Amino acid sequence: MYRKAQEQETPPENFELPFGGQLASDNRWVIMAKMIPWSEFEAEYAAMFSEEIGAPAKTFRIALGALIIKEKLGIRERETVEQIRENPYLQYFIGMSVYSKKAPFDASMLVHFRERIDINVVNKINQEIVKQARETKEEVVKEKKSETEDSKSEPELPNRGKLILDASCAPADISYPTDFGLLNQARKQTETIIDILYTSLKVKKIKKPRTYRKIARKNYLAVAKKRKPTIKERRKAIKRQLQYMKRNFAHIQQLIDLGASLVNLSNSQYKILLVVAEIYRQQLWLYENKKQSIEDRIVSLSQPHIRPIVRGKAGKNVEFGAKFSASCYEGYVFLEHISWDNFNESKDLKSQVEAYKSYTGYYPESVHVDQIYRTRENQAWCKERGIRISGPPLGRPPKNVSPQTKKQALEDERIRNCIEGKFGQGKRRFSLGRVMAKLPHTSLTSIAISFLVMNLSTLLARVFCVFLCLLSKSRLFSLI
Repeated sequence: MYRKAQEQETPPENFELPFGGQLASDNRWVIMAKMIPWSEFEAEYAAMFSEEIGAPAKTFRIALGALIIKEKLGIRERETVEQIRENPYLQYFIGMSVYSKKAPFDASMLVHFRERIDINVVNKINQEIVKQARETKEEVVKEKKSETEDSKSEPELPNRGKLILDASCAPADISYPTDFGLLNQARKQTETIIDILYTSLKVKKIKKPRTYRKIARKNYLAVAKKRKPTIKERRKAIKRQLQYMKRNFAHIQQLIDLGASLVNLSNSQYKILLVVAEIYRQQLWLYENKKQSIEDRIVSLSQPHIRPIVRGKAGKNVEFGAKFSASCYEGYVFLEHISWDNFNESKDLKSQVEAYKSYTGYYPESVHVDQIYRTRENQAWCKERGIRISGPPLGRPPKNVSPQTKKQALEDERIRNCIEGKFGQGKRRFSLGRVMAKLPHTSLTSIAISFLVMNLSTLLARVFCVFLCLLSKSRLFSLI
């Protein structure tokens, strides 16, 4: 059951504090609370709940606000709840009107908040927040222009602005996968499943199948503890693990034929059984064909949706997580395309430029991208719309390059560094560097929240810059 939150927002000066006083209106959490359109997306969140049946659910502002606080402060779930319980500004941010010493929710609720708030909702909120800020800025600019000169109506808006595009990967929280280690984990899971199925047949006095788990572990450690095992030793150890798994699968089928049912397995154990079977199929094919890669390769037993993403970066040739392409303009960054499978980001250029046009009302003046985006198709498409794409033209480079061309190339690279800085901010300051969520949809929501908080931080910094400018002017006038 969902109860709609109060329509009128409590002003910060009316927030009830047990020790008297009032909240400061220039606090960062008070300012950010005014930036987010809570009520516009509450109906979409409330549609997931029944109107009459069930316990009252936490409001949309509490759910989204808690996720923003966790991402903004860079803390875990339990610490997030403690910070909200201790800080009245955080309680105001999530929509409370009276300070309370009790925790507003349990730490485990943050998992449910990520499940209920979809990535598309977070992206819409991100776009709406930036849209409101841009409209406010444009109104101020129009007022200044109207004071100085008469405004002339233009029949069609020209290309304006600079659009920056790039792609990156959000690594998941998994250990570096190896074929040998993955097979060892899968083998141990099959042994656990054999124990569960055999327990259900103990009444029939059937002899328990032998799994040779001690010998299998001894063979695994004999190679795993070596600093640099040879290729021959590694292949021999992989072959042994595959043989152990083949025997275990035969025992599982034998127990099922004798009357054991997979109903005795929990949902997670049944899912792991399916994942282990696929891992065995993939690793057997790789071993028999002496290959190093296969489509839809599983690299994690607990998170089978994760795929290896070849990045070619120094020190990190391969990353394991979700690959995403993002756009950046006017200092704001937006999540455009995200997938667990590797994809060619150059195919997203057209859709990202069209999204920029539908969002702003005009095409960008220039698009700043790296080499992978500069295909003949993309360059021809941009040329038709009067969009300049950064970087040198395709083909053989000219012998003599003019100073203006060199200066333009340096300027384009300087502009493109903005999105690289955003990725660095997301991976060092926020959770893009290591996504701790385990489920595929909650991981995507966590990534989208990082982009939302980055834009909120940008807006907050600009508000404080305006405040400091006004403060310095007032002091200057007082001195005069």
